[in-house]
Amino acid sequence: MILLDGKIISDQIKAEIAKEIKKDFLDTGKPVPHLAAVLVGEDAASQTYVANKEKSCKEAGFTSSVYRYPENFTEKNLLEVVDFLNRDEDVDGFIVQLPLPKHISEQKIIERINPLKDVDGFHPANAGRMMLGLPAFLPATPFGIMTLLERYSIDTDGKHVVVLGRSNIVGTPVSLMLSRKAKTANATVTLCHSHTKNIKKYTLDADILIVAMGRQGFVTADMVKQDAVVVDVGIHRVPSKFAKSGFSLKGDVLFDEVSKKCSAITPVPGGVGPMTIVSLLMNTLKASKKEIR
Repeated sequence: MILLDGKIISDQIKAEIAKEIKKDFLDTGKPVPHLAAVLVGEDAASQTYVANKEKSCKEAGFTSSVYRYPENFTEKNLLEVVDFLNRDEDVDGFIVQLPLPKHISEQKIIERINPLKDVDGFHPANAGRMMLGLPAFLPATPFGIMTLLERYSIDTDGKHVVVLGRSNIVGTPVSLMLSRKAKTANATVTLCHSHTKNIKKYTLDADILIVAMGRQGFVTADMVKQDAVVVDVGIHRVPSKFAKSGFSLKGDVLFDEVSKKCSAITPVPGGVGPMTIVSLLMNTLKASKKEIR
């Protein structure tokens, strides 16, 4: 069984980016790529994600900045922050960390972001360009999944990929990306969700199973074909008396039992999570070099 270790691959990519930053930016006197993040509220998972983003930016040689605002920050004020970052020529790309407080429309905020700075890949312009196979900023988590599969030489050509979860952030875009004509793609994709009847029938037929249901421990060993490849996107804080923090992180897949049947599987934590962050760096580098127009 191969462990699809996102931390190892993301560290490799950050080292590659750092070399490129030195050669193409530092040695030539060009300003290094600048990635900004906007964080509203006190969501613990969001705080951790943004902190890891800052750390990764430093390792890759990027400039990083974070704009933090309280839970009661208004939608109007957040739109003004987005407008400011859109105009700031020193910022190559930025993200508005989701989820946002309930009184703020996430879609309204996403649509206000300049598509050329939308390194999360959520703006409708980037989503549409991705669907058409045009150059675009790809959503960070699906981009990370595709990169992980490519770096581990997982064969997707003609394979049956089953995706559990139809969110606009993970399930739907990764389904599209895997079905395209590309090196790591050309798969036959089935997209399942919470209303799919007899979901086990589909998972048992999957050569590659991508799980983004948001339900801890949803996939069990009896749902997985022998020697399948399993990518677990879920991450959940579960109480644990063995951890100093009082909790451990678990995925949508019961790793201990499912891993015994797999040919390859991502761990949680340390699988898809690090790849999501490094995908932001790759998108920001593209933004800095004006590769998407």
